[in-house]
Amino acid sequence: MTLQALTPVNCAGLLQPGCSLLQLDGEILLFGQKGWPKRSCPTGVFGVRIKHSEMKLRAISFSNDSCYLPPLRCPAVCRLDPYDGLPESYLIHGGRTPNNEISSSLYLLTMDSRGCNRKLTLKCKEKELVGEVPGARYGHAMSIVQSRGKTACVMFGGRSYMPAGERTTERWNSVVDCPPQVFLFDLEFGCSSAHTLPELSDGQSFHVAIAREDSVYFIGGHSITSDSRPPRLFRLRVELLQGSPLLSCETLDFGLSISSALVTRTGPGHKYIVLGGYQSDSQKRMECNTVILDEKGIHIEHLEPPKWTQDIIHSRTWFGGSAGDGCLLLAVPSEGRPSQPDVHYFYHVRFQQEKESNEEEGTQACSQESTDYDNSTPLEDSEELYFGREPHELENSSDDEADTYNEEDEEDESQTGYWIKCCLGCQVDPNTWEPLYSTELHRPAMIFCSKGEEGHWVHAQCMELSETLLVKLSQGSKKYFCLGHGGLPYQEMTPPRQIIPVKRTPMKVKERNGPLMFKMSPAKKSFFKRLFD
Repeated sequence: MTLQALTPVNCAGLLQPGCSLLQLDGEILLFGQKGWPKRSCPTGVFGVRIKHSEMKLRAISFSNDSCYLPPLRCPAVCRLDPYDGLPESYLIHGGRTPNNEISSSLYLLTMDSRGCNRKLTLKCKEKELVGEVPGARYGHAMSIVQSRGKTACVMFGGRSYMPAGERTTERWNSVVDCPPQVFLFDLEFGCSSAHTLPELSDGQSFHVAIAREDSVYFIGGHSITSDSRPPRLFRLRVELLQGSPLLSCETLDFGLSISSALVTRTGPGHKYIVLGGYQSDSQKRMECNTVILDEKGIHIEHLEPPKWTQDIIHSRTWFGGSAGDGCLLLAVPSEGRPSQPDVHYFYHVRFQQEKESNEEEGTQACSQESTDYDNSTPLEDSEELYFGREPHELENSSDDEADTYNEEDEEDESQTGYWIKCCLGCQVDPNTWEPLYSTELHRPAMIFCSKGEEGHWVHAQCMELSETLLVKLSQGSKKYFCLGHGGLPYQEMTPPRQIIPVKRTPMKVKERNGPLMFKMSPAKKSFFKRLFD
């Protein structure tokens, strides 16, 4: 077991509490980063690369037929291993947006293609659910169960805002535990059903959910009602019968008092490592456990934790995720430094596996080993690399320079961005937005209102601008005022830009040599004059 400090290269501000780490096609992906995506990565999904104590991010693109995927915090993320000819994929449900809106959508994320330069392209589709559909929530968990040759998805827990009838001005953003119902999804037809079990009487969130075959184990979790983290452990068994499914729950005695823990799988078997989390609101859980699932049930054993650094010990919060089999990415804030409020310390935690041999320092035992871009270039200079690629794709094909996230290129879009509420009657929803103008491709058209010192961005659709006027305003140099600030489409010419004249320094005139002058006496002058006459 090793704990290695990492140096983020221009990406420290993107990883925030609530983000998720996914593994597709042997590559580690970051999802749910800080803020709304803009120029460097319009999809909001980054590939994570760890090598030689450095962590870099590269932008991941989506296929043209993909839907928009907002950067969700604390969603329920569930991995689907390949089955019945279907590729490996991820289910993403719910989560919280940077605008503090809670989602109720369900997304399916799969790999679309691999380019000749090993560039990964993803495909995202929103799945429609029918029946008893779960409401918007975050902090819940999803797991895959298999029974009688069928596959289904189990969702439980989470928290959401108070019901609309109970929300007041003072408690408008207050959250409550979702009802302790178990939702079962049929992945083929999108049917959802809700089930109430007597053993699950209290709501819980940020718990650990681990599944094997037809059983799901819920470990720990936090309850807002009691403000506690009791050492709970439930075993939920799902039988997918021909008619309706049969669910049964069993309460076990040897649970863990933990919430928001990090879980990583070690190898192809059902052996997991649970690290981190919290025992209370002000106390982190510094212990580590091994969880093994077999035919007899679940076995939880104590595991010696890594040797924590002082930054980790004294930090109040920490977060991260699985970075491959037997590997974790851990982050703690750099507290006590007002000049760097968004900077974190990052660590790579590796757990020694039985078949793993001693490796040199700097190499990776997790899945980055097989996708290391620098070590996979046998065809880098061959002609086969360029078949089927456009000329613009060849200009910046270096993985160290192209598609690498640069934090300096980004702007803060928490207040100005494509997915903001520009006015009280804003009609643009990032989950259901469709192009309105022919000039729009993947984002709604926006125009800048010059009212005030800094101004603000508004959606052209909300301001009811015609496409002709929109194009005219975007090409001209006139100020625009939205309906809330004057209501005039445009007025006042933008002040002309002052052109500072260039100071031209005259060139130094080269001194010219005059005629040769000789000093002669009057006698010599008369002699030469008589001589030439």
